[in-house]
Amino acid sequence: MAGNGQMIVDLDRKRMQAMAAKDVATLDAVLADDLIYTHSSARLDTKQSLIGAMVSGTTVYTGVEPSDVKAQDLGDAVVLTGIAQIKVVSNGTPNAFGVRFTDVYARRNGDWQMVAWQSTRLPA
Repeated sequence: MAGNGQMIVDLDRKRMQAMAAKDVATLDAVLADDLIYTHSSARLDTKQSLIGAMVSGTTVYTGVEPSDVKAQDLGDAVVLTGIAQIKVVSNGTPNAFGVRFTDVYARRNGDWQMVAWQSTRLPA
């Protein structure tokens, strides 16, 4: 991984850890205001609705663990692909599953932020 690739892989791991820790300050900094977050269930979230669901307790991530992450450095954008094991309690129902994801970060005013997430649930 040349250029910004490894830095963004590390930033995305920090973002996943922040989701599990309900670290709103980190998420606010890392997630772009115009984020499009497509869950493996096809539900869409914005930055505000994603963080809002975590703060309200509607969605509680208890673990998000990435693996096999690859980075494609495009200059002012980095595309990540990989697998993540997700543990989440949604509306009181616990669930654990794996996803294959595509994640896009963009450099804006010198800062890197996640602008898109798309995941597909892996077969059980």
